[in-house]
Amino acid sequence: MSSVLEPVPLATGPRAAETLTSTRVRRAQRALSVAGAGVVWLVLVAPIGALAAHLSARSIAAALTAPGALEPLVVSLESGGVTVAILLAGGLPLGWLLARRRLPAHRVWETGILCTLLLPPLVIGLLLVFLVGPQTPAGHALAAVHLSATNTLFALVVAEVYESAPYFVLGVQAAFASVDPALEQQAMLLGDAPRTAVRRVTLPLAAPGIAMALAVAWARAMGAFGAVIIVAYHPYGLPLQIWTTLQETGLASALPYALVLLVVALPLPVAAYAWSVHARARRLG
Repeated sequence: MSSVLEPVPLATGPRAAETLTSTRVRRAQRALSVAGAGVVWLVLVAPIGALAAHLSARSIAAALTAPGALEPLVVSLESGGVTVAILLAGGLPLGWLLARRRLPAHRVWETGILCTLLLPPLVIGLLLVFLVGPQTPAGHALAAVHLSATNTLFALVVAEVYESAPYFVLGVQAAFASVDPALEQQAMLLGDAPRTAVRRVTLPLAAPGIAMALAVAWARAMGAFGAVIIVAYHPYGLPLQIWTTLQETGLASALPYALVLLVVALPLPVAAYAWSVHARARRLG
């Protein structure tokens, strides 16, 4: 037996040609897929590029240094912060109950949230007038505690909650549903109380998904417009400031406020996405 390894003969003839053709087809398909994905990506990010192309440091400084120019930013941050707190207090347990099917007729609950998600924001605003407007029973009850769901910061929060809550609840439900319930059961078998098992096992594993849901809800709240323009035209947040500036002085004057809205709304989703990717990589690694 020879001590030298014999070379493996290369495929020749029709089989080799077929292999070469298959390789070329796969490469062509991959190239087309990458090209198609690139076109879609460019189309999606093109508005951001257009915003950057039509702004200058001078125009931004002129718009944002005017008296009262930053008040809409303050209003948006205040209302957005309150909205996020409400979503965490109410949406987090609701999402967990939906994920674990702890609610009676859970499909009815899910359907109700989906219906809210599918309602156009403008329709939400119209319906809020009939739900919590000044002439409704809820409106009278709010007036008794010196609140109003029309043209107040409270009304702005109500509109933002209705526009963003479905995204948050469904995102939280998906995050909790991705955690195997058997892990909770194992923790309870080891002596943890049910709440302790959720806090020590489920919440850490679902945290990246919850963060993504919260980030999406934050972006939706900061950009809420359809419902806001009907029930909370005052005080101005950033979306309404963009709209009124566009109507009064034109497109060029509104673009700096659009940039501010983007700068305020975007970092949280980007950070949540980065954390989610990192956490997934650590889990798989």
